[in-house]
Amino acid sequence: MAVFGGGDDDDALRVALLASAGGGEQEGDLEEIRSVSTFLRRAGEENRRLWLLAGPAIFTSLAQYSLGAITQVLAGHLTTLELDAVSTENSVIAGLAFGIMYGMGSALETLCGQAYGAKKLGVLGVYLQRSWILLTAMSVCMLPIYLFATPILRFFHQDEEIAVLAGRFSLYMIPQLFAYALNFPIQKFLQAQSKVMAMAVVSAVALVFHVALSWFLVVPMQMGIVGLAIALNTSWWLVVLGQLAYIAMGYCPGAWNGFELDSLALTELFSFARLSIGSAIMICLEFWFYMFLIVIVGNLPNAQVAVAAVSICTNLFGWQIMVFFGFNAAISVRVSNELGAGRPRAAKFAITVVLMSSVAIGLAFFVAVLLLRDVYGSPFTENPEVVEAVASLGVVFAFSLLLNSVQPVLSGVAVGAGWQWLVAYINLGCYYGIGIPVGYVIAFPLQRGIQGMWGGMLTGVGLQTVILVAITVRTNWNKEAREATSRIRQWGGGSPKISGDILG
Repeated sequence: MAVFGGGDDDDALRVALLASAGGGEQEGDLEEIRSVSTFLRRAGEENRRLWLLAGPAIFTSLAQYSLGAITQVLAGHLTTLELDAVSTENSVIAGLAFGIMYGMGSALETLCGQAYGAKKLGVLGVYLQRSWILLTAMSVCMLPIYLFATPILRFFHQDEEIAVLAGRFSLYMIPQLFAYALNFPIQKFLQAQSKVMAMAVVSAVALVFHVALSWFLVVPMQMGIVGLAIALNTSWWLVVLGQLAYIAMGYCPGAWNGFELDSLALTELFSFARLSIGSAIMICLEFWFYMFLIVIVGNLPNAQVAVAAVSICTNLFGWQIMVFFGFNAAISVRVSNELGAGRPRAAKFAITVVLMSSVAIGLAFFVAVLLLRDVYGSPFTENPEVVEAVASLGVVFAFSLLLNSVQPVLSGVAVGAGWQWLVAYINLGCYYGIGIPVGYVIAFPLQRGIQGMWGGMLTGVGLQTVILVAITVRTNWNKEAREATSRIRQWGGGSPKISGDILG
């Protein structure tokens, strides 16, 4: 059992995370900070708590993202066409599914995190089962996107060869869609309980397995993109089954009490679905923003080079985003736990500390890309024209990385507080009302190509970040704590056992 990190380690981590900033587990909120020395001491304590969550969460995000990224790297060493096809499926078709499934699963960050902070463990398993029901149903609804990927890509005027091969690869990747439906609710369920080390270990095993299996199927077996699809599907299901095994072995006492055979998992399903859909729209509008970037540059002259260059940058961008998804997960857990426990001042302080850390890391990424812009495309392709096109995106790409050191953290705050629908409206206006139109005008009428498209879309991200900062600063966190308590009471389920636990 020690392979999952062990119950003792998880208990120690949980105690550290639940301890308030004065030392020990308290019912009271964080006291007001009146001096610089007190701020620095409290910041150090909070930073430790955040990294206990963020470190394993970052590794988990990087490892799971690397499953697709490694597949893309190996495809790039087959042919440029196969790189484009796998990148297009990974970014557009699977990216669409990933966004919806990750977004709908993120409702559990709000619900499980706040319930755990309020010490109402009994409802966590109920929330998990509701989420499985909703996401599996959504997977069935999304099957036509995989089945008709080629006509969809043709509709968006993608290169014919890319559309045909990407459509074929999409058919092979249908098992991954259903793995997403189970995986993301499980992750949010574990994450809310600070079971992040278990997630990291399972992801590490899956990543090593994926590298070995992908190499074996592509190099000695010479199975091409079919081998890549088999390896990627198998690895994602290994992640799901590993996490399920951890839960089934009893490492989530109180939170998981087996499958509910009565109507408990179906009660309040409409309200639960509304929050899940809001989460999905919020996340998808962000994921689709970069999916549209791939689609639009497919209409530029020399489309195969343009798509390959942007795909490489979005791949690297995705790795960086996975780092900040770790911060996203950490701040979401901290905010939801503290609000659920009725400690709004501690929630606000956690936000301040995580923003300081994320901006510092974002600056490091910014400098690294500017220094390495002539070479960071080389591992992905042997085509010098594509490497040159990637280098031309260096400056706007570096600013994207800097700006996105803040944005995912603010999104994590939104999820922890339950603001999904508000952020969805903001994303719609900033990304699609401003970002894409501005990028299109610069790329096509002004003939600035892929640099113009990416640079123009950066304006949408910048505006969204400014708005989220303003909302976060102006929030009444006492009110948010009261709403967290109300949400737990409302959605705990209809069972006398659960309702009694919530109502205390």
